[in-house]
Amino acid sequence: MINWKNIIYHQQLSVIMPIVSKYSNERVEKIIQELMDVLVNEEATTDLALMCLGNTITNVISKIPADKQSAIVDNFTRALNQSIQKTH
Repeated sequence: MINWKNIIYHQQLSVIMPIVSKYSNERVEKIIQELMDVLVNEEATTDLALMCLGNTITNVISKIPADKQSAIVDNFTRALNQSIQKTH
C-alpha cells in the first residue's frame, strides 16, 4: 500500500519536505475500496485498471501548480516503488 503521507509535500527553502496527512487511514481506505469496487464492477482487466488509474493520477496532478508537478511525480513514483518492494 502506498503511504500517502509521503506523497503530500510542500516547498520550504527549496527543499521538498513531507507533511503529516490530515486524512485518517479510515477515510483513505474507504476511498480506495470505492475505487476498487468500481474496477471490479466494470470487470476491468489489470491493464485497463492501470490505464484508468494512471489517467486519474494525471488529472489530479494537473491541478497542482506546474512548478511543483515534477517533484510530486518523483515522490509519487518513489513511494509506489517502495510499496511494491515491501510486498516482495
